[in-house]
Amino acid sequence: MSPAAVPPVGARIRQARLAHGTSLRALAREIGVSASLVSQIENGKSQPSVSTLYAITTALGISIESLFDAGEGTAAAAVTAPATALTAGPGTAPGTASNPAPGTVLHALASFAADPGRRIGPVVTPDEREVLELDSGVVWERLGHVPGTHVDFLQVTYRPGGASSSSGGLMRHAGTEYGCLTSGELVLTLGFDEYTLRPGDAVCFESTTPHRYRNDGDVPAVGTWFVSTEMFSDT
Repeated sequence: MSPAAVPPVGARIRQARLAHGTSLRALAREIGVSASLVSQIENGKSQPSVSTLYAITTALGISIESLFDAGEGTAAAAVTAPATALTAGPGTAPGTASNPAPGTVLHALASFAADPGRRIGPVVTPDEREVLELDSGVVWERLGHVPGTHVDFLQVTYRPGGASSSSGGLMRHAGTEYGCLTSGELVLTLGFDEYTLRPGDAVCFESTTPHRYRNDGDVPAVGTWFVSTEMFSDT
């Protein structure tokens, strides 16, 4: 797979963590993983699983879609900050609340908010897709984005043996999830139930329901997913 752009996911997570004022150890403790794993993810030495990625974005108050943005300094666009820190009025001196000095947290927040999202589309060809390679054999390809919305529109591939959680745990996050499998087979654990999805099968459920996907087959499972992600939480 040759992605059109490979965003520095780890660097963006680190930017968001610093802007959020959270230490590496505190983030690791909150999402239930080791500080070493968070460090490896931020340094690009390891990729997060789907469940870990949702846990990180939940803890930092950022959106999954912001991690795709190729422009510098957009990873923490969803971080909450005072309005005065996000707007620069004309004639405001550098270093004030509305025009913070470079290198400060307020400056980082202001730069993140300056580009809350860029339009992807209206037509995206296969070689133009942005790609996130995740742990456990999962690949997300971004199919499009309309600024101002909180939606992940993705082609998702689970390679043979791939799963949304390497530990086998279930994940949950606010929003609603819609998906349609186009090839291969995918096992969905949803609450206490388990379903085997085959080509043409579609799913929809509230993402607060604990769930996990895995591919027990010997060919990739590929589908199109549409996930509303206004806010995040994770088990």
